[in-house]
Amino acid sequence: MKKRIAIVGGGFAGAELAKSLEEKADVTLIEQNTHFVHTPAMVRATVDPSLLDRALIPYEKLLKKGRIVHGRAQSVDATGVTMDDGEQIEADYTVIATGSAYAAPFKAKDGEIDGLRAANAQINRKLRNAKTIAIVGAGAVGTELAGEIKHAMPDKKVTLISADKTLFPGFPDKLGNQLGSKLRAAGVDVILGAMAENLKSLTEPYAGSLTLDNGQHVDADLIFPVVGSRARPELLESLPGAKKSSSNRIKVDQWMRPSDLPNVFAVGDVADNGDPMTVVAINRQEPWLSKTLLALAKGAKVENQRPYTAANKSMILIPLGPNIGNSFLAVATVGNFLTRLFKGKDLFLTKYNNSFGR
Repeated sequence: MKKRIAIVGGGFAGAELAKSLEEKADVTLIEQNTHFVHTPAMVRATVDPSLLDRALIPYEKLLKKGRIVHGRAQSVDATGVTMDDGEQIEADYTVIATGSAYAAPFKAKDGEIDGLRAANAQINRKLRNAKTIAIVGAGAVGTELAGEIKHAMPDKKVTLISADKTLFPGFPDKLGNQLGSKLRAAGVDVILGAMAENLKSLTEPYAGSLTLDNGQHVDADLIFPVVGSRARPELLESLPGAKKSSSNRIKVDQWMRPSDLPNVFAVGDVADNGDPMTVVAINRQEPWLSKTLLALAKGAKVENQRPYTAANKSMILIPLGPNIGNSFLAVATVGNFLTRLFKGKDLFLTKYNNSFGR
């Protein structure tokens, strides 16, 4: 008989893992939302809500042999998953892929796809009416948002604020320097090395005044707080031996196990395995875990499997709208053409709509 594998979370990691395993295992994917949220497109959808029709993808055609359970997992143990309604989903192996949370309108809250649509519409209206916009946080989301707003609404005054002294300090200087130059050329006021001391919200945009620790004041009709993702580890926190790290993530061993339970695994943003919280990292993790689980299903021991190792060099793609941007591709920083080709033009929307049978 096929081994039973339960996967909690249908984001990038969980959905791809379910697809790769369903031919050779009895797969159950547990997901609260009715639609997959294609997060790379949600930044651009803030300025162009018409993208939502492609960025929110129904799950109904994702799996051909596996099953999808829409609901909230309450707990996990060595026997499987207990749902909020009391249903027991028994599993030989359980994978937690609950991902991370982010400020509105970039990710959905628990099961609230309609709420995400409403937040997108509301914030887009505020954005169109605003003359001055401040973005606090210059990671991938904040930087891309500044570029997208300036591309679609060039008359807006946009200020991008970062506590770091350079853009993307974890990457070669060339990446941050070139992105900064392109943002400034587009008219974005980039303030580096300054922390906002009085953010009123970390979860949704609002109008107000910012006081920076360098003495500057920034007034804005709309302030976007984009200070980073935080993992969603609730199902893992109570497991024996589970330990938190930064950004609310749970540490995993070299075989992606987050606790003392040998048949429970974690992948994606929720799992601290040395990779950053990016889709690029997930694209490395998912094939390794799929191969490992299939080996275990055939009777292999996990300790005899090749351990997972984080990438030595990260990759990142930062479009500033559909036409320009910069990326770091493991060995080199590249500019407008390759960034547009790989991500900026389509944001991987065609790939993932096809993957979901749409």
